[in-house]
Amino acid sequence: MNNKDQYIDSDNAYHEPSKDPNQGFAPLVVIVTILMVILTAVLAVLCFKEKGLPWDKKSSKGAGNTVSSALIAVASPTPTPMLPLQDYQNPLLYPATATGNATIDSENIASSALPSNRGTTQTIINSGLVINDYNRDNPICMGDPLLYSNLPGVTTFRGNNFRNCASFGYCPDQPNSLTQVWEFSGIGKKLASTYSFEWSGVAWTGQPIIVRWDDSVKKSMNIYESFKAEENLVEVIVAALDGKIYFFDLENGVQTRDPIDVGASIKGTPAVDPRGYPLLYVGQGDDNADNSEFGMRIYSLIDGSRLYYCNGKDDSAYRLNWGACDSSPIIDGASDTLIWPSENGIIYTFKLNTNYTMGGDTITIAPNPYEFKYIFSDSQGNHLGVESSIAVYNGYGYFCDNDWNLVCLDLNTLQMVWQYKLDDDTDVSPVIEEENGIPYLYVCTEVDGQGGTGEYSGAAYTYKFNGLTGEIIWQTSQPCYTYNGETSDTDQTGGCFGNPIVGKKGIANLVIFSYSMTNGLMSGNQLVAYDKQTGNTVWTYNMNIYSYSSPVDIYDDDGNGYIIIGDSLGQIHLVDAQTGERIKHIQTSRLIGTAEETTNGIIFDASPAIYNDMIVIGTKSGSIFGIRIEHIEEAE
Repeated sequence: MNNKDQYIDSDNAYHEPSKDPNQGFAPLVVIVTILMVILTAVLAVLCFKEKGLPWDKKSSKGAGNTVSSALIAVASPTPTPMLPLQDYQNPLLYPATATGNATIDSENIASSALPSNRGTTQTIINSGLVINDYNRDNPICMGDPLLYSNLPGVTTFRGNNFRNCASFGYCPDQPNSLTQVWEFSGIGKKLASTYSFEWSGVAWTGQPIIVRWDDSVKKSMNIYESFKAEENLVEVIVAALDGKIYFFDLENGVQTRDPIDVGASIKGTPAVDPRGYPLLYVGQGDDNADNSEFGMRIYSLIDGSRLYYCNGKDDSAYRLNWGACDSSPIIDGASDTLIWPSENGIIYTFKLNTNYTMGGDTITIAPNPYEFKYIFSDSQGNHLGVESSIAVYNGYGYFCDNDWNLVCLDLNTLQMVWQYKLDDDTDVSPVIEEENGIPYLYVCTEVDGQGGTGEYSGAAYTYKFNGLTGEIIWQTSQPCYTYNGETSDTDQTGGCFGNPIVGKKGIANLVIFSYSMTNGLMSGNQLVAYDKQTGNTVWTYNMNIYSYSSPVDIYDDDGNGYIIIGDSLGQIHLVDAQTGERIKHIQTSRLIGTAEETTNGIIFDASPAIYNDMIVIGTKSGSIFGIRIEHIEEAE
C-alpha cells in the first residue's frame, strides 16, 4: 500500500471474497434479494407520492420515514476514519489533506507556459549516453507532506516535498519569551576559490537538520557512547562553510560525534534520508576543496564514511565551469529515488539501490543517475544553474533556475511539462499547497536584473501559480533596494531570499513572504501576509535591518500561529502571525561568559529549524545558537 493511501478514502478498494460453505445457495439468495429490492422500491414510491420526499421533513425519525431513511443510509456510506497521528509524523501537518494524485492534461496548459514556445531543447542522459522515451520503472508519486518522512524532525530544507514546514511539533501556548540557551562557537573559516575573501560560519540557506533517531539505528552509529544511552536523543546536523559537518545534542549544544570533514565550503542545507536510514546528502558551495573535487556527496552516518561522490563539473552540462550544489535534495523512499538539482543546470535523479536493514551495522548504495538538462532558444547555458530546492507533487518537480525560469518537470518521463519566465532572478524554492485537488505554487524574486551597475530600487515580484496549468492566479510586488557591483563579490542584492510561509491551522488563509532591504541598501526588512485567495495584503511587519534568513511558522496546540525570523544584526523576532504584531525580540550574544563576549558580528543569513520549543540557527560569525521559546507568566 502506498503510504498516502492510509489517509485518503477510496471507493475502489479491492476485497478478496471469503470462502462461503453455503455458496451453492448463492443463486437463490440473489433472486430473493432482487425481489426484496423491487418491493422496497415500489413501497418507497408510494410513500413518497403520499407524504413527500424524506429530505423535505424536519426529522427522519418515526415509522412514516422508515423506508426513506434506509435509502439515505445506502446512498451515503460511512467514510473511512482518519488514521491516528503516528509519533514520527509532524502534528503541524496533521491531518493529511492533499491527495497528491492530480495529473496534468497537456491541453490545459496555458499557451504562454508551453515549452515549445521558447524553442526548448531537452536531453536525458544515463551513463554518458543520450536516451529517448524514458519512463521510470518505479514511478515517483509523492503526496501529502505529512507522509514524507518516517523520521521525526526536519529532514531537508523546509521539511518535506512541499517545502512548507521547517518546524516539528508544537511550541508552548501563547509564547512570549525567547531565551538563548546554548552556543557552539567552534566553526572555522575557509578561503574562497576567488582568493578574495574567507567563507566563515553558516550562510544562506544553511538550515540545520534536526532528527530523533530510532534507538536501533542510533546504537549502530558512531555517536559518542554517552549519547547512545540517552533516551529520545534529538540530534542537530549543521553543514558549514569551513567544510565540516557538525553534530549536536538539541538540548545543550554538546557535540554528539566527531565532525565529518568534507574539505569544501557548504552553503546549502543538507538532508537525511526520510526513511530513517543513516544516510546524509550534502552539496558543495564553492570550488575550494583541497582535492579539487566539486560536486555532491552521500555519507554513511553509521561510521561517517563517504559512500558516493557526483562530480558537478559534468561534461554533459551546458554550464561546464561550475559544479556547486546549494539545493537540498528530496528523497522518495517508496521508489528509492534521490532528486537533486545542481548549479551546473542538470536535474539529477538517482535510483539509489539502497541495501540496509534497520539497526544494521552496514548500509550500501549503488546510485544509477538519470540526468535531465534543458536549454531555451533565448537562454545562455551558463545561466541555467539551479540554486533553489526542488518541490515535488505527485510525479512533478517544480524548481527555479538562475535564468529566471520556473519549471515544471515530469520526474517519471524527464520531460518538461511547462515553464514560465519570471520578472527577475530567484533562488527561493517553490512552495506547494493543494486546494480542492489542485496544487498551487508560491514563488518570489530578488531585485537583481532590473537595473545597471550601482544602487537602485526595484520590485520583488510575488506570484501564485496553478501547478497543473502554469497560469498565474495572482501577482503582486514590493519595492526593495539593491546594489550591483562591478563583480559578483561586491553585489548586495535586495528582494526575496527567505522562503515563504504557507499558513496552517489558525492562519490557513495566509501566505507570508519576507522582503529584504525595503528601507534602503542594507536597511529594512518587511514580512507581508497575503490572503491566499486574492493576493490582498492582510498585514505587514517592519524590521529595522535586512534579513536573508527564512521566516519559520510555529503553532501552539490551540492552532495559534507565530513566526520566528532572524536578521543581520543577530536579533531573533517572535511575531503574532494572525496580526503581524511583534510579541518579543532578543539580541543574541557570542562567547557569553568570556572576556570576548559581544553582540557584534552576528549575522543571520542562514535559516532556522525548530523542534518543539527549541530554535537552532547558525551565524556567519562562526556560532550556532540554541534558543528556547517559552511562555512566562507576568508578575502581577
